[in-house]
Amino acid sequence: MPIFKDKKYFRVDLEKKLDESLWIRCKSCGQLVFKRRVRENNNICPHCGAYFFLTAKERLESLIDPGTFIDISEPIMDDDPLTFTDTKPYPKRIEEAQEKTGLASAIILGSATVTEIPIVIGVMEFQFIGGSMGSVMGEQICRGMEEAIQRRVPFVLVSSSGGARVQEGIFSLMQMAKVAAVRTRLGDEGIPFISIMTYPTTGGVQASIASLGDVIIAEKGATIGFAGRRVIKDTIAEELPEDFQTDAFALAHGVIDRVVPRESLKEELGKLLSLFAEVA
Repeated sequence: MPIFKDKKYFRVDLEKKLDESLWIRCKSCGQLVFKRRVRENNNICPHCGAYFFLTAKERLESLIDPGTFIDISEPIMDDDPLTFTDTKPYPKRIEEAQEKTGLASAIILGSATVTEIPIVIGVMEFQFIGGSMGSVMGEQICRGMEEAIQRRVPFVLVSSSGGARVQEGIFSLMQMAKVAAVRTRLGDEGIPFISIMTYPTTGGVQASIASLGDVIIAEKGATIGFAGRRVIKDTIAEELPEDFQTDAFALAHGVIDRVVPRESLKEELGKLLSLFAEVA
């Protein structure tokens, strides 16, 4: 049975706005804020400084130079190799996620520039079944790394994921090995790989490709870990630190290289890309 199937396919349109409302309420301070002001402030509340959740499209727009994105994703769609049904059939879950996000899968993949430096970039969409890595996401990430090798440009991956996609079983788990193998080719070819972890980066994504960057950045406030806190606590029968699986904990234990505030992410990414360019 094929893992992928071709059908109606979405191309990423960064200009399309799914929500046209003018105002948004901050869940942290309760203030009603003009949405345009929030967007101009890196999707940070101007009253209390709390971060608003970013879609993959918003995240992409915040990092790249305007007007430089070109969709290079493969026209493939998730199949249902296990005929999986939980509270609803897997194909129905996929269809609802596509309608909600306007995306074909849980990742956006394209070429762009950051501070005029060419890159290939992938950005995960958490609202698409928890940003879970199924067969299509794994294939798109591999496609992105192969394209970066061909173009001789850095590869950037922005993670926001709950991990492997349970509806695809072993097909999903196989993606961890698959993307790690292609990532090895990046290193062999001397192509830089910058991994950016955002809220949340967990499960099989954190345990594989997100942790394999030459440089690993975490956005301030990111949750970083493998299994859930309760699962780990019950398994090892020990109390966990209060800051367990936070950005600060990951930095202190060498999981990541740097924690960066959202408003500084593009600048930090530009500095790293410039450094790699100088070394090359």
